[in-house]
Amino acid sequence: MQKILIADDEAHIRRLVCDFLRREGYAPLEAEDGEQALSVFRANPDTALLLLDVMMPQRDGWEVCRAVRETSNVPILMLTARSEEFDELMGFDAGADDYVTKPFSPSVLMKRVAALLRRAQAPGKGDSMHMDELSINEEAHEVTLHGRPLELTLKEYNLLRKLLASPGRVYTREQLLDSIWGIDYVGDIRTVDSHMARLRTKLGDWGGAHLKTVYGMGYKIEGHDA
Repeated sequence: MQKILIADDEAHIRRLVCDFLRREGYAPLEAEDGEQALSVFRANPDTALLLLDVMMPQRDGWEVCRAVRETSNVPILMLTARSEEFDELMGFDAGADDYVTKPFSPSVLMKRVAALLRRAQAPGKGDSMHMDELSINEEAHEVTLHGRPLELTLKEYNLLRKLLASPGRVYTREQLLDSIWGIDYVGDIRTVDSHMARLRTKLGDWGGAHLKTVYGMGYKIEGHDA
């Protein structure tokens, strides 16, 4: 039974989410603030996924997310009462994989949880993928650039792998959204742009040279000889 940590300072939300998690066959863990969330996670390193409220006492969700990302690539889904693009970008900058805006539908939340877990556990299609100085080891779920490991969120990793699997192919935002987030995703299509911007920044000069925006269409990856 997979453990899922729900961290929220509102007890009624924790109870609601825990009830739905149990119905779906998960083992929920609870935390009422950021410090407790980190303590519970460190005591349960086999936790499969984190649900973090953005606005929590002690430490907010962004701080918890950054702290977790120092040692783990566990999927992280942020719960936020605010929907401004600033919040979304802050969450992705901290290393979050997805976000849900309050008030949310518990059934939709469960679908997002299941989708994140499926993508985190999906086996690789091959041993490795390469382009110039970048390599993806699919079995180890690792990305290296110039021989050094690159820290990516689950969504960033899946976007990079999707594009690298078909060099030169243009994927529309809708195609990437359906493939990476799932057809049940309910949210702004601009989330693709936000993730791609973060991915390009992390890839540095390599990203600028290889990761291309096709205006009016979507994104592609090209080699130097394209």
